[in-house]
Amino acid sequence: MLVAKGGQGGRGNTRFKTSVNRAPRQFGRGGAGEARHLQLALKLLADVGLLGAPNAGKSTLTRALSAARPKVADYPFTTLHPQLGVVSVGNERSFVLADIPGLIEGAASGAGLGIRFLKHLERTRLLLHVVDACAELSGGNAADLHRAVEAEVGQYSELLANRPRWLVLNKLDLLPPEKREARVAELVRELDWHGPVYAISALAAEGTKRLAQDAMTFLENENREQKRAEDPGASGHGA
Repeated sequence: MLVAKGGQGGRGNTRFKTSVNRAPRQFGRGGAGEARHLQLALKLLADVGLLGAPNAGKSTLTRALSAARPKVADYPFTTLHPQLGVVSVGNERSFVLADIPGLIEGAASGAGLGIRFLKHLERTRLLLHVVDACAELSGGNAADLHRAVEAEVGQYSELLANRPRWLVLNKLDLLPPEKREARVAELVRELDWHGPVYAISALAAEGTKRLAQDAMTFLENENREQKRAEDPGASGHGA
C-alpha cells in the first residue's frame, strides 16, 4: 500500500560525464517527496475474546483459564487495559484469550472505558459473553446488564455483533448448589438465548475446564473448515 509518494529523482554524477571529465563530481538534486503524519492503531491478535459488564468476572476467568495475572478486585473498572492470556488445553493445543475493560450502557457514546478497546476483539473468532448470574445480590440485574452490553457492541460494529458468541453465566458459587440450575434456566429464558450456555464459577474454577476445551474444539473445527474452503479438492480422509 502506497502511503506517500517519493519525489522526482535527481541526476547522478554519471550524467555529467564527458570526454574530458571522466570522473565528474557534480550531481543534480531530486525533488521533495510527499510527507505524511500517521497515527497507527494496534489491534491485538487473539482467538477468543471476553465481553461483559464491569465486575462480571472476566479478569478472574482469564486467571482461571491462563497464566495471565490481570488485576482482580470487587469494584468496577479494575481492568484498564486489554489483557492477553494463553489457554493451554493439552499437548500443542492452545489459544489466545483477550480480556477488555467492561462495557456499560452508553459506552458507544464515550461512557466508560471498554468501547475504546473493542477494536482488539475484531480479529477474534469467538466471543464469550460473561455475565454475573448473581448480579441481583449486589443490587444489579443480570439480564439488563447482558442486554446493555449487546446493545453497545451492536452500535459499535454489526460485524462484531454477529460473531459467534457463547453465554457464560459466572459467579454461580454465590448460590446454593440446589438453586443454580434453576437460576441458569431462568436467565436463559429471560434473555431468550438459543446459543451455547456455560454455567461456571471462575473464582472456584468450576466449569472452566469444559469451557476451555469446547472453545479449543470450536477453533480447531473452524480451522478445518477454512482449509476446506481454501482447498476444496483436498481430501480429509486418510489411507
